[in-house]
Formats: sequence, C-alpha cells, structure tokens
Amino acid sequence: MNFLRHFLLAVQFFTRIPVTSKLAAWVGYSPAMLRASAAHFPAMGWIVGGSSAGVFAAFCWALPPQAASVWVAAIFSTAFSVMLTGAFHEDGLADTADGLGGGFTRERALDIMKDSRIGTYGAIALVLAVLAKISLLVLLAQIHLQWVLVALFAAHVSSRYTPLWLIRCLGHVGDTPQSKSKPLADSIGLAALAAGGLWWLLCMGVAALVLPWAALLAAVLAAFAAAVFMGWRLHKRLQGYTGDGLGATQQLSEIAFYLGLCLAASAAPS
Repeated sequence: MNFLRHFLLAVQFFTRIPVTSKLAAWVGYSPAMLRASAAHFPAMGWIVGGSSAGVFAAFCWALPPQAASVWVAAIFSTAFSVMLTGAFHEDGLADTADGLGGGFTRERALDIMKDSRIGTYGAIALVLAVLAKISLLVLLAQIHLQWVLVALFAAHVSSRYTPLWLIRCLGHVGDTPQSKSKPLADSIGLAALAAGGLWWLLCMGVAALVLPWAALLAAVLAAFAAAVFMGWRLHKRLQGYTGDGLGATQQLSEIAFYLGLCLAASAAPS
C-alpha cells in the first residue's frame, strides 16, 4: 500500500493526471512521502514517454505517407507531453536559464529563479529546447519509425532518472517561505535511488529489444553527460540544486538522449 501511495503521489505532483477527492485523501501527503515518491520519478517517464510515443505513432498512421507527416507527429507528440506534465520541467528550464544567465551572484540567481516572470534567457532556452526536440524526433523517424517510438519512451524515463543523482549528490538550496519553487524531494536515500534505478533498467531492457546496443549506450551516456554538466553548473553557481534545476536537468537529458541516438546512427556503418 505504501508503494502504491508513493507512486500515486508522484503522479499527483509530476503529471496533470487527476488524483483527487477520496483517492487523494487515501494517498495523503507528508514531506517524508514526497521524498519516497522520488523513487517513482522515472516511472512518470513510463507514463509520459509511452503515451507520447503512442501519439506519435497514431499521427503517423492517420496521416498520408508524406515527409511532412513526421513533423506533424513530432509537434503534436511534444505538445501532448507538455500538456501531460503541465510544462512542469519546461518551466524549470526557463527559470534556471534566467537565473544562471541573469544573476551574477548566487543570491541574485536564486531571486531571479523565484520570479514567476520569464526573461530573455528563459524564452530563448525554451524555444531552442522545443526546436531541438522536434527536429531530433523527425531525424530519428527518418532513420526508422521504431527508433523514434522507443526513443520517446526511453528518453523520458532516462531523463527522469538522472535528476535523482543530483538530489543524491548535491545539497538542496533556494527554498524560502517566499519561494515559488516546485514540490520536490529535498533528499533521497539509497533504497529510493535503487528503486528509481529499477524503473530505469526495466525501460532499458525494453529499449534494447529494438535499438542496437551501441546506439542505446550512446544515448544513455549522452543523457548522463547532460546531467553531469547541469550538476556541475548548479554546484558552481548555486552550491546546490533547486526544483527548477532538476527540471532543467530533465529537459537537457531528454534532448541529449535523442542527440546521442542520432549521432550513433550517423557513426554506424551503412
């Protein structure tokens, strides 16, 4: 029952899937439960990535077999993933870009990240991130339709596993009574980290049934490299992570996963 409660709490906080009324009362809430629910963060990737892949496949099936059809599928599957999460991670990316780009001191960067308004750095980061996702998905679809469907699934899971390592390795900073920061786990134990790893490993097992192992490895390494880069930047500038920083890490890891797959396809012998 605790496993199910923690899973549903993750659904409640990290997606727009309704967990309301009697079900929400049964699930309950406490800071300890929120920490435990972090173990199911990669499981939210199963939901978001799997359903986004379904949307992509549905549009490819329904539309005429033209080159432009994959662009339509990529745009609508990306829009669906944003609606399913309420742009939760995209908002974190924008706030992090504004804070790190516009704040020259740690305190100023944290203040900017608490501001609900979006700035130049955030707007540019969002535009570039969405363009990168859509163009890489189109490229993967042109390589092989199965590749892009599996990539959507595996990228969303992997990009929700990498932030758990930032929670484990860095300190939590930036939350004050005036903060608008998103709900998150301010720490994670080894058991929860292992549980998140199990969700991720199961996903990799599924992906390995379709993707060549070398291509999958390249994608995973790229996703983790993006997380390491974000961890380094957050540690250097803020001496820790915020909820916005975790959202930015998810976005960069997702894009890096797609990019790693594309690069692996390019390097493979024809």
